[in-house]
Amino acid sequence: QVQLVESGGGLVQAGGSLRLSCAASGRTFSSYSMGWFRQSPGKDREFVAVISWSGGSTYYADFVKGRFTISRDNAKNSVYLQMNSLKPEDTAVYYCAAGTRYYSGTFYYTQAAKYGMDYWGKGTLVAVSS
Repeated sequence: QVQLVESGGGLVQAGGSLRLSCAASGRTFSSYSMGWFRQSPGKDREFVAVISWSGGSTYYADFVKGRFTISRDNAKNSVYLQMNSLKPEDTAVYYCAAGTRYYSGTFYYTQAAKYGMDYWGKGTLVAVSS
């Protein structure tokens, strides 16, 4: 069992930056792939980024490439999402998730928000004003 707690959300102006953190419980954090997803009002939850167990592989949604960076610190049982050049359309609740498998990029782009992750945090709100 893994418990995930997100932090770092808030209100920021367009063009600004935020760093989200996700703290995980449990001794086996390094055996999980870790991802960030988001959900805007009236929309389905969507994939943002994922990182493999060791941190050696990552995938990003096209709409965040070049702006967001996912990283992890297995010694601290934590995963991070550095978000730069934020846009109003990035406004959403951001969720941290843990998975026992690491899939292809195509799977994350298309299905992981519904099927690919095993544990979810409760989310942190990011609001970007124009």
